[in-house]
Amino acid sequence: MGATIAGAKQLEKDFVMPIRTTINKGRVPVKIYTDQVEYGALNQLANIAQLPIVHSHIAAMPDVHMGIGATVGSVIPTLGAIIPAAVGVDIGCGMNAVRLTLKASQLPESLRRIRSAIEAAVPVGFDVHSRPSIQRKSVAQLDAELDAILGKHPGLTKMQKPQVWAKQLGTLGGGNHFIELCIDESQDVWIMLHSGSRGIGNVIGRYFISLAKKDAQRHQLHLPDKDLAYFSEGADHFDDYVQAVEWAQDYALVNRREMMRLVVDAIRPHLPGFQVSKEAINCHHNYVARETHFGEQVFLTRKGAIAAGKDQLGIIPGSMGAKSFIVRGKGNAESFCSCSHGAGRKMSRTQAKRQFNHADMEAQTRGVECRKDKGVLDEIPGAYKDIDEVMANQSDLVEVVHTLKQVVCVKG
Repeated sequence: MGATIAGAKQLEKDFVMPIRTTINKGRVPVKIYTDQVEYGALNQLANIAQLPIVHSHIAAMPDVHMGIGATVGSVIPTLGAIIPAAVGVDIGCGMNAVRLTLKASQLPESLRRIRSAIEAAVPVGFDVHSRPSIQRKSVAQLDAELDAILGKHPGLTKMQKPQVWAKQLGTLGGGNHFIELCIDESQDVWIMLHSGSRGIGNVIGRYFISLAKKDAQRHQLHLPDKDLAYFSEGADHFDDYVQAVEWAQDYALVNRREMMRLVVDAIRPHLPGFQVSKEAINCHHNYVARETHFGEQVFLTRKGAIAAGKDQLGIIPGSMGAKSFIVRGKGNAESFCSCSHGAGRKMSRTQAKRQFNHADMEAQTRGVECRKDKGVLDEIPGAYKDIDEVMANQSDLVEVVHTLKQVVCVKG
């Protein structure tokens, strides 16, 4: 007797086939790599799909959820234009990971000192270095490039104290940013961290989002959502925004490299001698880049998504008590060679604080040396989607190279 429809669906699940939904409520379709999407996110995606600048379609990754300005987990190709709110305010936020020549068996039984050493070396939350920790040459280059931007947009200067950005290089920030010591399937030790362009990126993002809204109002653009105001190529502020956003993305890369250097130096006194492997991955997941897709050169905005070109390595972290993955891209055209940037939230921070307590945090982060107080309750693993389900839904986008499990986690 032939397989039933229900049986076929179960077979599909057993073989971990990707789930895909397509919605056609805009000018272009939205291709979604999951069947579990909240109404708010669907509405945001439909709004973006109405814009005349969007090329081909929009891709929504399996960690998709409602965001501020635009949907987290969305990949948006635009022709001759960029939507600043889609890029967001944590410009260049992303991941960095390196493998060490250490085995899990070489780690001390108690990891408290390692966590404390990292927290002492890398300022978290709103804290900054007392003076720039990075080489003066690197700061000077960034400073000269930033001065060119500030010269055209002095309003940016009023939004942040002078040179604070230099003291924030090599700092973590807050929210879901983290530094972790992890173990992979071969018992190798890794350092993995998550951060972005810190305060200066936030200032640049907010400034140009506001400017885009004012321009849209002046030109009487009809938008489905005012947050979707965009700069068109050749128009006022477009080139300035591209210059500023590229600077912030470069800053984020440098910030993660500097943090990684500080972490490696901080843990050395507490571990047997080790080397850092050459396998280092440093990838953005909130950014815009010029790429070619479906026959057109576009500005591709990945908001909560990473590049997953053919054989390209990337990092997909889980929550602070779940697995994370080093992946290799398959170059899937429909996703614009992209994949998810993590597990994705399934509830708001406020809801997580209401629903969970200290005992829940203790249980869900058992075996991880980390903060477990109410200050990080909004980052509890239960507030995030199941990372295994997220990975199953994108099995045609990436393949897993390494599976990591954290043993130390430092949060902002």
